[in-house]
Amino acid sequence: MGKPTGFMEYERKTAAAVSPKERIKDFCEFHTPLSQEEQRKQAARCMNCGVPFCQAGMNIMGMTSGCPLHNLVPEWNDLVYTGNLEQAYNRLKKTNNFPEFTSRVCPALCEAACTCGHYGDPVSVKGNEYGIIENAYEEGYADPKPPRVRTGKQVAVIGSGPAGLAAADQLNKRGHKVTVYERDDRVGGLLMYGIPNMKLEKHIIDRKINVMKEEGVEFVTGANVGKDVKAAKIIKDYDAVILACGAKNPRDIKAEGRDAKGIYFAVDFLAATTKSLLDSGLKDNKYISAKGKKVVIIGGGDTGNDCVGTCIRHGAVSVTQLEMMPKAPDERAENNPWPEWPKVCKTDYGQEEAIAMFGRDPRIYQTTVKEFVKDKNGNVTAVKTVKLESQKDEKTGRMMMVEVPGSEGKLDADLVLIAAGFLGTQKYVADAFGVQLNERTNVATEAGKYATNVKKVFTAGDMHRGQSLVVWAIREGREVAREVDENLLGYSGLSVQ
Repeated sequence: MGKPTGFMEYERKTAAAVSPKERIKDFCEFHTPLSQEEQRKQAARCMNCGVPFCQAGMNIMGMTSGCPLHNLVPEWNDLVYTGNLEQAYNRLKKTNNFPEFTSRVCPALCEAACTCGHYGDPVSVKGNEYGIIENAYEEGYADPKPPRVRTGKQVAVIGSGPAGLAAADQLNKRGHKVTVYERDDRVGGLLMYGIPNMKLEKHIIDRKINVMKEEGVEFVTGANVGKDVKAAKIIKDYDAVILACGAKNPRDIKAEGRDAKGIYFAVDFLAATTKSLLDSGLKDNKYISAKGKKVVIIGGGDTGNDCVGTCIRHGAVSVTQLEMMPKAPDERAENNPWPEWPKVCKTDYGQEEAIAMFGRDPRIYQTTVKEFVKDKNGNVTAVKTVKLESQKDEKTGRMMMVEVPGSEGKLDADLVLIAAGFLGTQKYVADAFGVQLNERTNVATEAGKYATNVKKVFTAGDMHRGQSLVVWAIREGREVAREVDENLLGYSGLSVQ
């Protein structure tokens, strides 16, 4: 371990954030990284536990505890403490293809499971991960390293989100020739158009993609496989195909007045803003503007929060976020002990900004929309809401959120954004390749496997497991790469963890 008494000597410290009222003036990342000296102190707090839950990535009570990638957190914390940043990078890269992404957008499952966090504050793992990878780029450790030998095998990856990129990176390192097909105009999938710029600036993605290109991965953008590019030709031309197209079907709100103008899915709203920002700095006006509007966002998760932050940057006059579930407790409940994922209320950056701008938390809990109100021109003008409460279904025994009689309300709205999650694979892709879907409309495979019912065709990421975290997508990309490698060569030298 780094310093045996470090966790007693040093207090937890994380990257400082620019004040809400200042950071909403642009779409840039807004955290000031820790200095290397401060990173050493934070690494010194790591206890090198006998059972490092931070890297366990195991399921406890239906929730993930620790890093799904099994990052060697105590090892590279020790290396940061001793100042050996090159070896820290090497240990980090053994398990994580894209620490430049996860150190920015991961909810830090590792920190939630840190032993120091049992009675105190966890180690600043995410901040040290950020420091390791950014130093690696500065010092040249992260420069391109093309494979020395090629196998002669060719693999097509459909989709360039974190799962597809991880699979491509692993298989290219193995020596296979990999081509990644992306239907959008830029590479990155969810990372590029699903996550706002202030959480992940897009030049960070481009930097890594350029490394992968120099290492031999080929990228084809504007290629909508299943429509513009024939799936049959892809299957014919390649030795293996990996479908990593994400869970792209947004869950809708089936309420009266849904056809009103001014109602959009959150994914379309966020993607349009990012594309316009990258193309013209928002000067082309080819995005869904919230400027001067009263916005209602349906959905209380990360995507809903991203919509809050984006709307405020547009110049919305008010933002309200509707959440079906009750407010989580501010501290761990007794029935949610460490090292389970802490089910506590999190006030994220968008909500912080709403509080600073409008003087209140934008979230209204246990509430949903019952009707969209529109004017004579068909424009949405308000939403009728209803309160919800948890009740046990007598037939199934499951707890359900049901309407509370007489609890109806009304909110003015010029713009409504639906951020209610995603339902699964887009059917045209599945149909084009002939792969079977399961009851959740994800591509079906055997448990723990990635091969589909179609020979040579595999799947990974949200398309396989349903909507999930970037870190899970990377793990699935690594695992499908190993399975493909074994299928092509009869054995694999690729590590998964």
